[in-house]
Amino acid sequence: MRKLFAMILAVAAFSTFAFATSAFGTTGTVTTAINSLCQGLKNLLPVASMLMVVVAGVIYAAGQIMGAETRARANVWATAALSGALIGVLIYAVAPSVLTTIFNTQEGTYVDIAAACA
Repeated sequence: MRKLFAMILAVAAFSTFAFATSAFGTTGTVTTAINSLCQGLKNLLPVASMLMVVVAGVIYAAGQIMGAETRARANVWATAALSGALIGVLIYAVAPSVLTTIFNTQEGTYVDIAAACA
């Protein structure tokens, strides 16, 4: 069952990529989409990361007034929330340069997405 699901997912992904290359024939449309993606990441991730830090603090504090088993689970949840916040900040810092590198591996003109996204 897992192999069938993985195969269906792969076919769907490849057909999506095939549609994207045929639908976005011009570089300007793809550049606009990637710039929009970068702007969305730069707007969303700091807010989500800070919210996760606050949620981690609330979970940790709530767990401290509960029993031993709940306290242990709350520590795990708070650690997971802090790890997610750290990964969000890392993605925020690295995303523009990664998107520039991925986009410019194609043949053609160089587009500096990191500068356009800043």
